[in-house]
Amino acid sequence: MGEKVYKTMKSVGAFNIVMGILLIVSGVATGTLVIAKGAKLLKDKSELTF
Repeated sequence: MGEKVYKTMKSVGAFNIVMGILLIVSGVATGTLVIAKGAKLLKDKSELTF
């Protein structure tokens, strides 16, 4: 019984680590893209009219 619990906890722990890494990578990528697009807007600010 105890061995089954440890195997389940091991797989859940591994899944949580993988998901955490994926979320960090996607957050960094999204942040980089947002900063790059914001810089482009600031650079072209004089050409933008409303």
